[in-house]
Amino acid sequence: MEIQYTAPLRGELTVPGDKSISHRSVMFGALADGRTEVSHFLTGADCLSTIACFRQMGIEIEQNGTDVTVHGKGLDGLQAPSGILDAGNSGTTVRLMSGILSGQSFSSVITGDESICRRPMKRIMTPLSEMNALIRSRQDNGCAPLEIRPSALKGIHYQSPVASAQVKSCVLLAGLYADGRTSVTEPAVSRNHSELMLRYFGADVVSEGTTASVAPRPHLTGQRIRVPGDISSAAYFIAAALLVPGSEVLLKNVGINPTRDGMLHVCQAMGADITLLNADFSGAEPCADLLVRSSSLHGTVIEGDIIPTLIDELPVLAVLGAFADGTTIIRDAAELKVKESDRIAVMTENLSAIGCDVQATEDGMIIRGGSPLHGAVIDSRKDHRVAMSFAAAAPACDGKMEIRDSDCVTISYPGFYRDLEKLCR
Repeated sequence: MEIQYTAPLRGELTVPGDKSISHRSVMFGALADGRTEVSHFLTGADCLSTIACFRQMGIEIEQNGTDVTVHGKGLDGLQAPSGILDAGNSGTTVRLMSGILSGQSFSSVITGDESICRRPMKRIMTPLSEMNALIRSRQDNGCAPLEIRPSALKGIHYQSPVASAQVKSCVLLAGLYADGRTSVTEPAVSRNHSELMLRYFGADVVSEGTTASVAPRPHLTGQRIRVPGDISSAAYFIAAALLVPGSEVLLKNVGINPTRDGMLHVCQAMGADITLLNADFSGAEPCADLLVRSSSLHGTVIEGDIIPTLIDELPVLAVLGAFADGTTIIRDAAELKVKESDRIAVMTENLSAIGCDVQATEDGMIIRGGSPLHGAVIDSRKDHRVAMSFAAAAPACDGKMEIRDSDCVTISYPGFYRDLEKLCR
């Protein structure tokens, strides 16, 4: 796809529902008794993979656009799937469902596409095995396909070496089926959607510092869930509006969970003009409208405990660093190497292609910004966040931006290019 816009970004936009919350609404709804009604559900490929897996285990799920109804059958209501569960490109589906599947009375196998079968799963296999789960990598390489057999799970206190919401959530979900309380302590707090939503459904979940714990065998009850807009999807329009002179964009109903809002803090530290309007903290997931105006940005250092709150936004923050005056340094982000692509390598390669002075490091990159940047051929490596990051950069670059495998954005944002064009008219 070729992208070339010259006009400022103007207008209002409601971005799709949060991907993390959409996944969990289906998973927890399936384990609850009764109906769970979800509105503003993300209909991207990843979340549809989660729906497909639960349908394969006997859960009736109705979908009408972005409205989804899950007819839950309780903690023990899942049925043995007739075949292998296919998570597509969704790491969240594989990792969280592995926790759920470990507590079932039937055997199962879960896998995904070629990319998923390269992503590390030992990070969940280790704690699940400590809980007495019978889980193994069929290829003996620590990756999917994962085979899981029935076992009696025991509650543990797991000291996670990484701050990962997927690892934490996997262990807590297995803990629903354990013989005692299950706890996870992280080096820093990762996104807490699982804790908030499990509590909302009726589970006994406690969060203290960097430790989250869950009591076993809760009675979960179906709920109504309004999914806020995904701040990860909003990030690309935030970036484009900041970079293109004369831009002013209002992004409606965006989730601002404090374990996810690191993007906003870093942007403001770089000099961004972002105003929160109509903030609503009444529900489990806070949200607000974001008014974004074009700004002159300067470099910053992104490191430490803020990294887990913006891990998915680091590619587009690297783009902002390329346009900012001075140097932007990203540290403590080795996790980028094991996403849909090695995002350190892919972002460095593509930033260089548009004329940026950038250097990869073991756990991030050093970006010397402020030089004029131009369009180029971008190899997304079929990574949706890479593709959208350079699409966001396109209106601020001279010439055309050509993005290879641009349709990979359907994983999280099927209408992304349409919405970008709408704001750039």
